Amino acid sequence: MKLPSTNLLPLLLLTFLAALTFWLERATHFDGKRGDGKERHDPDFIVEKFTVRRYGISGALQYVVTAPKMLHYADDESSEVTAPAMTYFAEDRRILANAGKAWLSKEGKEVRLSDGVRIVREATADSPEMVVTTAEMQLHPDDEIAHSTLPTTITQGRSTVTGAGLDVDNKARMFKLMGRARGVIIQNKAVTR
Repeated sequence: MKLPSTNLLPLLLLTFLAALTFWLERATHFDGKRGDGKERHDPDFIVEKFTVRRYGISGALQYVVTAPKMLHYADDESSEVTAPAMTYFAEDRRILANAGKAWLSKEGKEVRLSDGVRIVREATADSPEMVVTTAEMQLHPDDEIAHSTLPTTITQGRSTVTGAGLDVDNKARMFKLMGRARGVIIQNKAVTR
């Protein structure tokens, strides 16, 4: 059986369209990766010279955080902060914390301070200033818990104690040095500011 050439043209056109459809499907096939940058760890916004204040339910100021720069990442909703300085307003005194860098998890539930951490609890009429220094520290601000696995020094008045790490529970007012602790404890007869 011989087909006339006029019947062959629609068949060739349908074959061409089928091949084109197949090629387009392969060329635009979605391989599961997002194209909006959410998969990459690139900052989606940068904030410079910022101050954050958090107030409690009663309206009292709980803490203030300032820093020259913050990078926010969309892939995991984390933030990196340069040279953060935090002032925490406790019941009877202020606590000041500084570091070279900080990493904050989504919603700030976990904070990792690094590059020289220094935490100062101001003196009161009953106790001298206390200074904690370490290279890195992990904080859980809502629970008022801190942890470091690196050498840590605590200085209060003229007393100094060092350890291999530190666990802090601020609500219970408990500091626990890890490993072999060494230090000199000097009883202060009178506290002066």
